[in-house]
Amino acid sequence: MSAPENLTDCYTEELADLWSANDQMEKVVRELASKAGDATLKTKLEKGAEGIAKHTKTIKELLDDCGVDEKEHCKGMEGLVKEARKHALDADISDDDVRDVIIVAQYQRMCHYGICGFGTTKAFAEALGKSDHVAKLDAITEDIYNTDENLSDLAERSVNLAAK
Repeated sequence: MSAPENLTDCYTEELADLWSANDQMEKVVRELASKAGDATLKTKLEKGAEGIAKHTKTIKELLDDCGVDEKEHCKGMEGLVKEARKHALDADISDDDVRDVIIVAQYQRMCHYGICGFGTTKAFAEALGKSDHVAKLDAITEDIYNTDENLSDLAERSVNLAAK
């Protein structure tokens, strides 16, 4: 994509970046789920990956509405995925409880990146008067917040304690 010339360009580029970020995140979250030792964590990650796929479908619909049909490679998520692989998937961790703590931490880092991206995109949509887009982006952002809160709760009530 070329350099943005206006807010519409900023908006569509952000959506295209989120599409790539979601594709990368969904893949690694499925891998994290396969390594999770805690059954509840595994289930939450699997549901999280399904949610990410739904969010990606919405992103594609919003981009289609704007006449854009391609994604922009997200280097930010690429870095977060590399970190997740390094610390949770490729590391030689013998204790499943410790791995679960690391999985939660890496997943939440990716969630926080998503909250930032979707929040920014929603602000662009609001400024552009795209109220139908705003509602969809707001729902995605709320979903990510809820997922992050649920993971924090799981970590504080069980995963962190098991790794102690």
